[in-house]
Amino acid sequence: MNRRSVISTGATLLVASMALTACGTRGGDSGGSSDGAGSGDKVVKIGVISPLSGDLSALGLGIQHSVELAAKQANDSGDLGDWKIEVVPEDDEGKPEVGKNAASKLASDKDVIGVVGTLNSSVAGPVQPILDKAKITMVSPANTNPTLTRGAKPADAPERVYDSYFRTCTTDAIQGPFAARYLYEKAGIKELATVHDKKTYGQGLVDAFSAEYKKLGGKIVAAETINPDEDKFSAVVSSLKAKKPKAVYYGGEYPQAAPLSQQMKAGGLDVPLMGGDGIFSPEFIKLAGKDAAGDLATSVGAPTASLDAGKKFLDDYEAAGYSDPAEAYGAYSYDAATAIIEAMKVSLKDAETVEDARQGTIDAMKDVSFDGVTGKVAFDEYGDTTTRILTVYEVKGGAWKDVNTEEFK
Repeated sequence: MNRRSVISTGATLLVASMALTACGTRGGDSGGSSDGAGSGDKVVKIGVISPLSGDLSALGLGIQHSVELAAKQANDSGDLGDWKIEVVPEDDEGKPEVGKNAASKLASDKDVIGVVGTLNSSVAGPVQPILDKAKITMVSPANTNPTLTRGAKPADAPERVYDSYFRTCTTDAIQGPFAARYLYEKAGIKELATVHDKKTYGQGLVDAFSAEYKKLGGKIVAAETINPDEDKFSAVVSSLKAKKPKAVYYGGEYPQAAPLSQQMKAGGLDVPLMGGDGIFSPEFIKLAGKDAAGDLATSVGAPTASLDAGKKFLDDYEAAGYSDPAEAYGAYSYDAATAIIEAMKVSLKDAETVEDARQGTIDAMKDVSFDGVTGKVAFDEYGDTTTRILTVYEVKGGAWKDVNTEEFK
């Protein structure tokens, strides 16, 4: 995943204003021919691969609708001439094999030029080579594992694996250390425990966090793992409690983080649980209930509602009438789609077919640079975002409140 940030106050407004069907797409919001495209218009498609069902569907649907909003606005602007964008969402269920099948389906469609996704880093791995072979640009709003852009040895010997892959979110190599510095230097917590779900995102985040925390002088008194398919963690809680940590740093997502937090407090381990962007969702607070108070999360970027462009995005999203909130990655998905659209302005200009423009879109991505709703959007030589601003959020009064935003250096 790995998250970008729409703060819960914005999400609450969105929820209150949305009353459509579960799929959440109004007529015309897909950006396709129903959006008023005439018979002379040519169709170009942007796919979405994210979990549209299951435990993580709140995040996945926010990704889908944010891409739909970007496509609709691009169609309305007429910036692509007689090309009209159609959004094609595919459900990966948060599972690598399902994501692989979704990628194969999109790659076989001659009108697909780009894909926004995936949510999970573990799903991105099998998706990347399929889209790359088809010369389809992939931009993730949420993948945070460093190996996806910099290869097997991202720190020691970085090497770009797929020229077609980009992301608008920062990586675990930044998010983990950012959280470590906050807990050690600002919160004054010198001893803690770690837990992760054994998945690519969770383990990578904990590894990056632990290395920085130890470097600062912090002591990790316990390092536990959980099974992501379970929701009863009494054995882990008992083990953690015996070590008396002052906080627990969790690598994983909210469906497991919330019950872990709840069971920690019920078991007498009344300390903050902190996680990455995978737990930064109103769903975490809903699931954990009152026990979420004081828990922490990091997310990339400044709070969306603190930026003028971010406020406009939230207003436009609400006005579009989607039945699902933009959630943690909505703004970054909108910027991911916009990045593809900016590249399409170059690649489609003289193209007869979408397939003719696929390589040109990949080539044009290296020069994409614009002021997005999450801040400046541009990519380095590996396809990573050049933005290194992150925010710490704390659950206060039943909502996520930003407590620290700064650039990681």
